[in-house]
Amino acid sequence: MILATKSGTPIIGQVASVMGWIMDGIYKMLDGLFGVQNLGLCIIIFSILIYLFMTPLQIKQQKFSKLSSVMQPELMAIQNKYKGKTDNDSMMRMNVETKAVYEKYGTSMTGGCLQLVIQLPIMLALYRVIYTIPAYVGQVKEYFLQVVYAITGAANAAALQEGAASKLVQFATDNNIPLTGMTTIGDLTGVTGEALANKMVDILYKLNPAQWTELGNAFPDAASVIAANSAVIEGMNSFFGINLATNPFNGSWVPNIAWLIPILAGLTQWLSSKLMMSAQSQPKQDDNSMGTQMMKQMNIIMPLMSVWFCFTFPAAIGIYWVASSVFMIIQQVIVNAYLNRVDIDEMIRKNVEKANKKRAKKGLPPQKINQNATASLKSMQAAAEKEEALRAEKLEKTKKQVEASNVYYNNDAKPGSIASKANMVAKYNEKHNK
Repeated sequence: MILATKSGTPIIGQVASVMGWIMDGIYKMLDGLFGVQNLGLCIIIFSILIYLFMTPLQIKQQKFSKLSSVMQPELMAIQNKYKGKTDNDSMMRMNVETKAVYEKYGTSMTGGCLQLVIQLPIMLALYRVIYTIPAYVGQVKEYFLQVVYAITGAANAAALQEGAASKLVQFATDNNIPLTGMTTIGDLTGVTGEALANKMVDILYKLNPAQWTELGNAFPDAASVIAANSAVIEGMNSFFGINLATNPFNGSWVPNIAWLIPILAGLTQWLSSKLMMSAQSQPKQDDNSMGTQMMKQMNIIMPLMSVWFCFTFPAAIGIYWVASSVFMIIQQVIVNAYLNRVDIDEMIRKNVEKANKKRAKKGLPPQKINQNATASLKSMQAAAEKEEALRAEKLEKTKKQVEASNVYYNNDAKPGSIASKANMVAKYNEKHNK
């Protein structure tokens, strides 16, 4: 996959092209209306627009999570019913009963997957666009192409022949510029024309300010063109003194301002995860259960992974990560407030109505609408609480009987002494001789 040619899997490539069109439009708007040529600001606006577009999917996902918490007691009851049974008949019956629970609530076992399936290519396309901005933002790419033409002597991209980029590849190797991305961009065998120009742009996009200066020294005939265009490129890539094309971790353990990006990325993702979990209103679970422990571990591991990735990826990725996480936090607060006002029974009724319309098209009978799902859940919880109260009452009664027995048989004697045992025998005989 050649990054600058926007190739790859058809779906992701097409989505990335749309994302690139949006990014290019934002850049042109900022430049045209405000005279601002800054990719950091462009990325932030881009992130907000994309997540605004995905808000309906986010609400659907959260509704499914809220509904899942209501279904959970019934699903757990089915799992406990067939616990330890691994024969085929038991497994089939468990699947049938589980499916019936989902149908009763007007959803399916894959109800939460559709939103994820839709979001996945969008997310992958987003990273591709942010990772290779010159491939998608024409005005930005033009500055890099001027450098390509200057160091190769070509009049345009079509004039580039195989081997024209050999000196640039050698320069990148000598200066430890990584020639790997989603693919090896340093492999230029048989590449010519526009494809070669695109790969050279990919390499140039990885240069930091100091390396641009070294590039001018390596190509003295093109030094003036390199200096003029690199100054514009550096300005576009500078965001609060951070170069967006370089990694926050530059090989030195001395902290710098760019370290704020991965730190903020981890903190914002952790807070976003906490807010998302609070929206699900899960019933009280055992804190030592496997599912609970796994969820706690993921809430720690994922933010730490964000920190690691944002240290090693170009700062542009980190800016996008932080901007999207901050927006998701704001979005989640609003979604949580909305979901708190949603009536579960009404949501279930609407779900069942939609499901019945689909069943009618297939010639299937309608499912019975569960008009009192929350009452059903409360009833199950009340039954469990009553059972626990009876168990506690029996334990307390047994405890009092033991205490009364000890007082009776150990009266005026030290418990466990010979005297207490003699009293016990005497009182036993006295009791049974009456």
